[in-house]
Amino acid sequence: MGAGSRSRFARIASIAAAGVLALGLAGAVVVGTATSKPTALPEQPEALSVTATPITRFKIGDDGTRFGALSFRGGLVLHSAYPAFGGISGFTLAPDNRFLAVTDAGVFLSGRLDVDGDRPTGLSDVMAAALKDDAGRLQAQRGRGDSESLTIAPDAVYVGMEDVNEVWRYPRDPMGKNGTRVPAPMVRDLRNNLGLEGLAYVPSGPLKGALIGIGEDGIQKGEDLPGFIIGGPAPGRFTILKSRPFNATDLAIAPNGDMYLLERHFSLSTGVLMQVRWFALAEVKPGAVVSGTVLGTFDNGYEIDNMEGLAVTTNAAGETLLTMISDDNFSPIQRTILLRFAVGEPNRHAVAP
Repeated sequence: MGAGSRSRFARIASIAAAGVLALGLAGAVVVGTATSKPTALPEQPEALSVTATPITRFKIGDDGTRFGALSFRGGLVLHSAYPAFGGISGFTLAPDNRFLAVTDAGVFLSGRLDVDGDRPTGLSDVMAAALKDDAGRLQAQRGRGDSESLTIAPDAVYVGMEDVNEVWRYPRDPMGKNGTRVPAPMVRDLRNNLGLEGLAYVPSGPLKGALIGIGEDGIQKGEDLPGFIIGGPAPGRFTILKSRPFNATDLAIAPNGDMYLLERHFSLSTGVLMQVRWFALAEVKPGAVVSGTVLGTFDNGYEIDNMEGLAVTTNAAGETLLTMISDDNFSPIQRTILLRFAVGEPNRHAVAP
């Protein structure tokens, strides 16, 4: 790997120096947020254009496609001139390839993931709309702009918000609609800026109807990852043993009950790292302690960035597909990238080398 490839990932250390993306939008409301975030958000849904550059090799300089238990099916580098595009932290994908995402700026993004077979080729029909509270006010104006996690239930969309450590409920078509806060006092214990990074609706089984939430890091520094069963027949807490040095960034549940956790680590010495773990949802119950199985661990020798969004779907062959997206922190020195993998058979739960 050349020095240029290494330096691209090392640049993540300079996120704080990113410039302000604050272009004016017609019909938008100015919002005071962190300097790297957009300062104008769309009150009503607005269309935007996203360009996509293919990622043909996951490992830099290597044509291989199998990495541990994961088989690379393709990736994209995404870019838009629209100032509220970026900062994607929560991501869902329907069987028909319609997606819904939330961003660090308090914005919903919706549209379609275009594919050729399993290989992603681009985004189309993309819309953006600011998240609103129960009175129609922009969440970002009220200290609730850092939306970090997202899941879709049969009758609703749920969003986890960091810093304030809250869960909000929206209609299934949430673009431009008001939300309502969901009582979830147990998540209030999460630390500032280390809140609810993963949120998943349980579609079947003993916990049917519940939300599973995962905190980014321990409630106290150095502790294992806190898990929350919100609502449903058996609410409570559980624990995911921390795979050091990783923190959680997203959670998704497959129709067959497999649960997947996306994790990330960053330091000046390592650069950015990504990890994927598998769990059996059947192990999750109040008081449980689960560890899961590592499916793959990846460093800056691979085409990764600050990976924060994870969706799980099934293809026509019955394979489980994991689709991941990165949070570029609205920084010109980072990228919004989308990656897709199939969970391999028969050793899908094997530890990656």
